[in-house]
Amino acid sequence: MSRLRRRRPTMDDVAHAAGVSRGTVSRALNGGRNVSGAAQAAIDKAVRQTGYVVNPHARSLATQRAMSVAFVLSEPQDRLFEDPNFHLLLHGCTQALADNDVTVLLTLAGTSEERKRVSRFVTAGHADGVLLVSTHRGDPIVDELLAQDVPVVVCGRPLGHERDVSYVAADDRDGARQMVTYLRSQGYRRIGVVTGPPDTPGGVDRLAGYRDVLGDVPESLVVSGDYTQASGEAALHRLLAQASDVDAVFVASDLMAAGALAALRRTGRRVPEDVAVAGFDDSRIAAACHPPLTTIRQPWARISTEMARLLLRLVEGDENAAVILPTELVIRESA
Repeated sequence: MSRLRRRRPTMDDVAHAAGVSRGTVSRALNGGRNVSGAAQAAIDKAVRQTGYVVNPHARSLATQRAMSVAFVLSEPQDRLFEDPNFHLLLHGCTQALADNDVTVLLTLAGTSEERKRVSRFVTAGHADGVLLVSTHRGDPIVDELLAQDVPVVVCGRPLGHERDVSYVAADDRDGARQMVTYLRSQGYRRIGVVTGPPDTPGGVDRLAGYRDVLGDVPESLVVSGDYTQASGEAALHRLLAQASDVDAVFVASDLMAAGALAALRRTGRRVPEDVAVAGFDDSRIAAACHPPLTTIRQPWARISTEMARLLLRLVEGDENAAVILPTELVIRESA
């Protein structure tokens, strides 16, 4: 994928031209420690030959002028504390970037004013790039950062920007297919779904995977939430009002599934004897639920590592790339 601009020479190009390792190039460009005179001369020549230069906005990590990246959560502040997935991503990205002596700065961009502050902060040179989490279709922060040529890696498929921004995503659609196929194999036939917001990749792709297996289901079996526990509880009540005979429900996040379980308890329905419940994420909430949730495991550690890797490469001038990672069915007592 490309941002429709000419590819910048990278540190790997310099290493290839100089006949040395990428690590040697990094050390040479960062002061020359533990680099022989011959290697330094070869690298200097290769830099001139390839035209390797500093990214004017993000400043290649080879120069290490900022030594930090912004972890931007495009959601209201309370979501940071409620949703455990954000903590997993933040911890994983922080750990992966620490190995490269890069600091992660947590910032929120859930409002227009916050988005403007983040944009000003990054484009002023305080961060080498952005790890963008929980984007919605039409989110203006993506366009603002790309317009300033800021290196950006998005967590999840960036709806509307798949061809011009790097991203790392779990295979949401296939994960949903796995779950609904499993529910059918267990004999459930009236399977409802609680989707995520329709302007998010999880909302779109997990619903698509559900329909891949079940086809054109009645609209009464489909309700939506916003990935919060309260929305999952409210959505399940709506589902029961529309389709009281459901025998299973696929919920597009563990947090919403916890709310769905609460709704079923309030109505006197047993899980899984009366209604089976399945989630998505395999966050810590899944195992703590009563009963523990059957769910789809997202590879959070790999997602974090790949996001960090792609951002470091973008800062050095590499082209955009997308990484789609497989998910895994985890069977517990709820379904």
